[in-house]
Amino acid sequence: MSELTQPAKAASSSIMNLLRIVILAVLVGGSVYLLMTHLNWFEDPRLVKREVLECGVWGPIVYILLFAIGPSFLVPGAVMTIAGGLAFGALWGALWSMIGAYLGALVAFGAGRFLGRSFVERVIGERLRGLAQKLARNGFYVILYLRLVPVIPYNALNLLAGASPIGFRDYFWASVIGMIPGTILFAFLGDALWHPGSPRFFIAIGLILSCFAAGELFRRSRTMAIEI
Repeated sequence: MSELTQPAKAASSSIMNLLRIVILAVLVGGSVYLLMTHLNWFEDPRLVKREVLECGVWGPIVYILLFAIGPSFLVPGAVMTIAGGLAFGALWGALWSMIGAYLGALVAFGAGRFLGRSFVERVIGERLRGLAQKLARNGFYVILYLRLVPVIPYNALNLLAGASPIGFRDYFWASVIGMIPGTILFAFLGDALWHPGSPRFFIAIGLILSCFAAGELFRRSRTMAIEI
């Protein structure tokens, strides 16, 4: 029996590795495609707004889907949120951005679970490997801090969290709570970009900096150090 199961296990492992390589190839290929064809999105978020609004009443749904998959293809979440503020205003831009961000975080977390820790760590690099141990010990607080102060790329964090021992509940609620301030403020900044140099614009910048400072104070105030 063991002689039969061993080749079966080897074949199953080969199939899983092939699936992982295919997923990685899709992510890399999608990133290259977006960088080559939509580099101007990074330079001017207003262009994202134009493409979304061309969809009419489907605009919010298209925007949410773009936000959910965009960070997987290296489109910064902040750029997408600013574009949402430009397109829909501060209130609706923040709402659609949060829905898209939560969906994207769940998809990437699931991808991290599927790909496995060793595979994800090889992909994201040596510098972030130690973060997996921190997520195992203080997952909720580490995720909460990194949502408030995004010093690690959004999707790299999502993938690594999925591949780490952190519980889904801790990951989900830390993400829900931690993404609210930044999402609202970046949408507010996007809305204020229609009048750069206005008091609203500088208030938005000041509030974003204050949010980052609050996140850093939170990290320093914890009895267990959150070292990133």
